[in-house]
Amino acid sequence: MMKISVWDGGLSDSYLRQVTQLGADCIDFGSGTSFPGVEEQGYPDLDEVIKIRKRIRSWGLDINRVTLPDITETFMKGLPGAEKELENTCNALKVFAEAGVPIARQRFWGDTFNEIMTRYNSEHRGGYLSRGESRGLTVNPPETPNFEELEEWWKRFCEVYGHLVPIAEDNDIKLAIHPSDTPNPDTPLGSLGFHRVIDAFPSSSVGYLYCCGTRGEAGSTPLVLDEINNYGRKGKIFMVHLRNVRGSLATAGAFEEVLLDDGDMNMFKIVLALDKIGFEGCLNPDHIPRMEGDDGLAYSVGYIKALFAALSVI
Repeated sequence: MMKISVWDGGLSDSYLRQVTQLGADCIDFGSGTSFPGVEEQGYPDLDEVIKIRKRIRSWGLDINRVTLPDITETFMKGLPGAEKELENTCNALKVFAEAGVPIARQRFWGDTFNEIMTRYNSEHRGGYLSRGESRGLTVNPPETPNFEELEEWWKRFCEVYGHLVPIAEDNDIKLAIHPSDTPNPDTPLGSLGFHRVIDAFPSSSVGYLYCCGTRGEAGSTPLVLDEINNYGRKGKIFMVHLRNVRGSLATAGAFEEVLLDDGDMNMFKIVLALDKIGFEGCLNPDHIPRMEGDDGLAYSVGYIKALFAALSVI
C-alpha cells in the first residue's frame, strides 16, 4: 500500500502534530546537513540520528528518506579535498543504515544546467505563486558542457557510486537518485542519463527517487506513465515526488509548477499506474506553492489521500 511522506519541517510538537493530524506517514530530509554532526565532522552523529528517529516514531511517523552530504564541485573536478568528501558521504551512508533509515539520496554538483534557464514567479488560480522557468527569457545563455566534460562528470559519478553501492548492499539501505532538475537536453541525469544509472549499477539497492514534476517538464503525462511502467516493472522506483506542471521543455522550452489538480498532468492516472506496478513506497508532494494561510501542506496531503480513496473503489 502506498504511503505519504512530507518534507522535514522541524521536530517541534506543533509540526509533528500537524503532520500526524493530516495523515502523513513519513518525513523526508532533503538537506545533506539536516542532522547533527555533519557540519562538525562531515557526516551525521549516529546517536543523534537514532534520537531524532525515535522522536519521529513517537508520533506514529518514521523517516522515509535522508540526504547524504553533498558531492560538490570539489570532488567532481578532482580538487584538493575531494577524497574527504567521498569519505564523508560513505560514513554518512553507514550511519543512516545503522540507524535503520530505508532510503538515502546523494546529490551531485553539475547534474543540471540551470544557468541556461531564467526563473520567475508564475501566478495561478486565486493568485498563488509558483516557480516558472524559461529558456526563451534567458539573455546570452552560456554554452552547455561538451561531450568530454559530460563523460568526465559521469566518471566521477561512477567513482562515488562505486563506493556507495557495496555499502548499501551490505547494510540494507537503498540509494535513490533524483533526475536532473531542470531536465534540459544532455543534462547528466535527464532521460538517457537517468536510465544509465541502473544500467551501470544493476543492484537491487540502486534505484530512483522518481520525480513526476521533473520528468513531466521533459515530456508530460505520456513520458511519465511510460517511465513508471518501465522502471516500476524493474523494481527501481523507491519513492516518488508527486508534483504537477504546466508546459514542458519539449513543447514550449518552459514550464511552471502548479498545485496537484491545476496542471497538464492527470495525477490520478499517475497514481493508478504506480498502483498497477505494485509500488508501495512514499509519495511526497514536494515544491508545494505557498497558499493563503500557508495551507499548502494540508491541501497536498488531502489531495493525495483523495486519490488513494479513489483507487480503493476501482
